[in-house]
Amino acid sequence: MLQLKPTMLKEIPKQFYYFLAIILVLNLVQSYFTELIYDEAYYWYYSQNMAWGYFDHPPMVAVLIKISSFFFNGELGVRFMSCLLSVANILVLWLVVEHPKKNGFIPHFFVLVFSMTLLNAYGFLTLPDTPLLFFTSCFLLVYKKFIEKPSLGVSIVLGIVMACLMYSKYHAVLVIVFVLLSNLQLVKNKFSWYAVVIALLCYAPHFYWLYEHDFVSINYHISERPNGAYSFEKYTLGFFINLVAIFGLTFPIIYQGLFKTKANGLLTKALLFLTYGVILFFFFSSFNRRVQTQWVIIICIPIAILVFQYMLDHKSSAKWIYRLGLTNIAIVLYLRIGLVHQPLLFNMYYETHGNKAWVKQVADEAGSTPVVFENSYRNAPMYSFYSKNTSFSLNNARYRKNQYSIDDSEETVRNKEILYISKYSKKGPFRFTKITGNKFVGNYITNFNSYRNLQCIVDIAEDEINFSKSLELKVYSPYGFHIP
Repeated sequence: MLQLKPTMLKEIPKQFYYFLAIILVLNLVQSYFTELIYDEAYYWYYSQNMAWGYFDHPPMVAVLIKISSFFFNGELGVRFMSCLLSVANILVLWLVVEHPKKNGFIPHFFVLVFSMTLLNAYGFLTLPDTPLLFFTSCFLLVYKKFIEKPSLGVSIVLGIVMACLMYSKYHAVLVIVFVLLSNLQLVKNKFSWYAVVIALLCYAPHFYWLYEHDFVSINYHISERPNGAYSFEKYTLGFFINLVAIFGLTFPIIYQGLFKTKANGLLTKALLFLTYGVILFFFFSSFNRRVQTQWVIIICIPIAILVFQYMLDHKSSAKWIYRLGLTNIAIVLYLRIGLVHQPLLFNMYYETHGNKAWVKQVADEAGSTPVVFENSYRNAPMYSFYSKNTSFSLNNARYRKNQYSIDDSEETVRNKEILYISKYSKKGPFRFTKITGNKFVGNYITNFNSYRNLQCIVDIAEDEINFSKSLELKVYSPYGFHIP
């Protein structure tokens, strides 16, 4: 069985652990004082009803939040495990690096890693990418051991890590596929197949969840995710801007180190295949949809390893990354303070600003009355998290599906008096404005009922419709009661 031998950790200089401790404390303090962003509130809502899957993502992010809630309340009860995983991720990255000079360049390593903007942010935010980054590093460490000496024990660990990757985010399949493509001889290795079988067995509960829910997550990500007409500026150019943004000022030196690295071993080859594979995959995707910045964050893991090793052999690059990295860090730390204290960001508002304030306004008005938000799977969980009261998100026909569309939350407000909040209403007894300027109107509804799961079916192909003739509309109701 693969083990992290105590000698491996003892060989790491104490200076390394001092840096780790500083980062951990910094992230814990940041987590405590920073309000949740909307996605975190949404994933907190996941964790209130543990399952093997959710509408948008596999369940790992909910697991992290649930574990965090055992130790703390409030924001730390959402982010505690992320703080631990972030420092564990740095430790695993260090273990993957094999270079005789590395112990003499510990500050350079931390400057490189900590200056990467999204790696920095995911040091305390709890999002699906948080475990994805950690398990990508673990996968590369175990793969390194596997190519050194494959065995049944290593195969079992590799299979479990692959399953954890896939439980984190569906993008994890790119990590596994591109590492496989870098070493096609794995197809002939029986231990590789053992790892695949273990991974599939561990992932079977999620496969079954997908089957029970008509593969709702896969359908959403492949064909139902909101999209618009292609725009070079927003899509493809935006993709290249993201490749710069995730590294900040160090990006020229980082990409120089990447481009000059040669595949001189199976591990390095895997790191290069993973980096270039992800970049090319999302480059081609940019012709179809807007690539979000966090989608390409996976490349930070192999690039951190490759570029650090390049730095150790090129003093000039090490000097420039160190200088530019420190500048990056100063900017990022300033922005992190701005997440807590908004005036530092001048007239800019982020999702961490003003949430407690608007939730208090609504809670003072509603009291214990449940609140239904129209078209907002973001406002509903944020309200519930900070008020500890019941909330629900109700879609109209134009809004995208979400977790509230497939769970039983609709029943928590049925036949009750509720406060219905919408940004589309013009009149109502209750009004409030968010710090961003968005205005909302609230109306009380007695004996509230919604029937979001009704399905309207037209059994005819779109190109066969004759608009001069009437169509037969079928309405399917999954409810076990009569609907007028």
